[in-house]
Amino acid sequence: QVQLAESGGGLVQAGGSLRLSCAASERTFSVYKVGWFRQAPAKKREFVGAISRSGSTTNYADSVKGRFTISRDNAKNTGYLQMNSLNPEDTAVYYCAAAFPGGTDSVPESYRYWGQGTQVTVSS
Repeated sequence: QVQLAESGGGLVQAGGSLRLSCAASERTFSVYKVGWFRQAPAKKREFVGAISRSGSTTNYADSVKGRFTISRDNAKNTGYLQMNSLNPEDTAVYYCAAAFPGGTDSVPESYRYWGQGTQVTVSS
């Protein structure tokens, strides 16, 4: 069972950038696809993007396309979410999740393992 831990959240001004990390506990990290989700208060968990096992394929929600970039370093068992041009609507708790390939990237139920989340707050 893989354990995930996000880090890198914080408070940033609108227009700024943050880079989130998702550290996995297992060296078998490369067998999992990784998804990023976010949840704002009183809202449903929202798909941000996903990356394939090798990192060759990425998939993004329209709301973040062109601003956010997902990557991974399997040698370090770590995934990343680079967030640029942040705006207050990006304020949420951000989660990384891992799943075996298959299933729909944007559906939270497709993922078996979840991190505890990290808060991102964007001030106007």
